[in-house]
Amino acid sequence: MTRPLTFAIPKGRILEEALPLLVRAGIEPEAEFHDKKSRALRFATNRPDVSIIRVRAFDVATFVAHGAAQIGIVGSDVVDEFDYSELYAPVDLAMGHCRLSVAEPAGLADEDEAAMSHVRVATKYPHLTRKYYEARGIQAECVKLNGAMELAPSLGLSRRIVDLVSSGATLKANGLVETNVIMQVSARLIVNRAAYKMRSAELAPLVEAFRRAVGTKDAA
Repeated sequence: MTRPLTFAIPKGRILEEALPLLVRAGIEPEAEFHDKKSRALRFATNRPDVSIIRVRAFDVATFVAHGAAQIGIVGSDVVDEFDYSELYAPVDLAMGHCRLSVAEPAGLADEDEAAMSHVRVATKYPHLTRKYYEARGIQAECVKLNGAMELAPSLGLSRRIVDLVSSGATLKANGLVETNVIMQVSARLIVNRAAYKMRSAELAPLVEAFRRAVGTKDAA
C-alpha cells in the first residue's frame, strides 16, 4: 500500500492565509490541528491519502527537498534562500505578500552604497544577502540571526539588517528605515521533484487543485 502524502505547512505568518486555501483545494486538517494547546506536529486530514506536518517555515523547504514531505507551502524567500535543486515550485499562491529588504538606522540612510567595499549585515538570509551585495561589488559579512533582527544595529552587532518587511511598523519602532528592496515575496506551493515524477498520479491532481483554489480566491 502506498504511504500517504505528507504535506508540510509553515508555522507563523503564512498559516492563517493558507488554511482557507487548503480547504478550497479539498484538504481539511483534523480538529486537533486547530487546538492551540496541542503539541502534536503531525495531523490527519479528511483525506486518508494526505497527512499534514506543521513546522518552521525554513524547515518546510528542507523536509520537502529531502523527500520527508512530498509537498508543502512556503514563502518564495525561503525557496530562493536555500535554492534546493530538488524543489519544484509550480504555483504562486498569491498570499503571504511582503518583501525582503535592507534596513538601517535613519542616520545611515544617506550613506553612498557605491562607495562601500565591505558591509556587515545581520540576517537569517545569508545567501540572498551576499548575492545582493556581490551584484553591487560589495563584500557582505553576514551575522546569522533567527529573530530580533531589529536589535542588531542599536547593540552594535551590525550596522544594517536584511529581513522581511510588511508594514514597516517594527522597523520604525526600532529606529530603522527601509533603504532597499531585495525581492518581493509571496507564498508558493512546493513539490519534491523526484516524488512528482514517481507519484504524479497523486501529486499532479493536488497541484491542479491548488491552481484552481488560487483562481477561486482571486475571483472572490
